[in-house]
Amino acid sequence: VQLQASGGGLVQPGGSLRLSCVASGGTSSRYSWGWFRQVPGKEREFVAAIRGSGGSRYYAESVKGRCTMSRDSAKDTVYLQIDSLRPEDTAVYYCAAGPRGLILSSLWSQNSYDYWGQGTQVTVSS
Repeated sequence: VQLQASGGGLVQPGGSLRLSCVASGGTSSRYSWGWFRQVPGKEREFVAAIRGSGGSRYYAESVKGRCTMSRDSAKDTVYLQIDSLRPEDTAVYYCAAGPRGLILSSLWSQNSYDYWGQGTQVTVSS
């Protein structure tokens, strides 16, 4: 599976972005999906995930209430809508695909995912 992330950019604080991740070479319904982000000098951190089995969604506390992850199986695309963006949301955002049956405790570990997109830069600044 190859993943292509897009949708990043420069946005003012309080603004919104919708990131997209298109999967080629396999149907999105076969996988669990995650979004992670990373800033220079820090470890990649979990942002959100959709469990392949059942479709439950999970969010990091730092984005809960401001973030919505969704999946369009017909387009083999997953999305991450982030609202009320803050400067601390500035990072490179990565999408990832992992086994469909990932258990809850595994969803927020980057080691659980087998495929990664190339990342898309989100910069929140006035």
